[in-house]
Amino acid sequence: MTQQGIIAIGRMDGSAAVEAEDAFKLIYGEAFAEPPYNETADDVAAAFRRFPVQARNRTFRAVLARTSEGEPIGMAYGYPLGPDTVWWDELTEPVPDDMRREDGHRTFGLMELAVRGPWRGQGVARRLHKTLLDGIGAERVLLNVHPASKAASAAYRAWGYRKIGEARPWGEGADLHDVMLLDLR
Repeated sequence: MTQQGIIAIGRMDGSAAVEAEDAFKLIYGEAFAEPPYNETADDVAAAFRRFPVQARNRTFRAVLARTSEGEPIGMAYGYPLGPDTVWWDELTEPVPDDMRREDGHRTFGLMELAVRGPWRGQGVARRLHKTLLDGIGAERVLLNVHPASKAASAAYRAWGYRKIGEARPWGEGADLHDVMLLDLR
């Protein structure tokens, strides 16, 4: 295990995140190449064709963790869900209308959170999560997590998330994911 040492976590808006896209891509590609995700170079390329579009959302926010030498080691990003979000439509079982109601402020959608292998188990993910959500003003946070990712699921539960359903976030051929919600009120 790599010693944590001094790790800087910086928050950024969409334009800054796009400028740092290579760092986000490095972390994403390394973290999600592992089981249960098993993402290929083509999967990573597809995800990062969406990244600049997501980052253009005016409410997009991201955090990037780096070592004192500047090496990128962790990242997280997302934005509040708008009234036209499809996140709720992807659930395999419907949820009550009141839970689905979105206004662009109520729910923060946590799109990605990842830490490179050598820096896991040292609180980096928790710090990324806390920094990303600090001051967002949302009532809650919504995310999808692969149920076979035991460490991620356990961390989210420890941080107060609860499973509210299951979804196939990338269509019918995708793996089933747990949909988790964190109440911030």
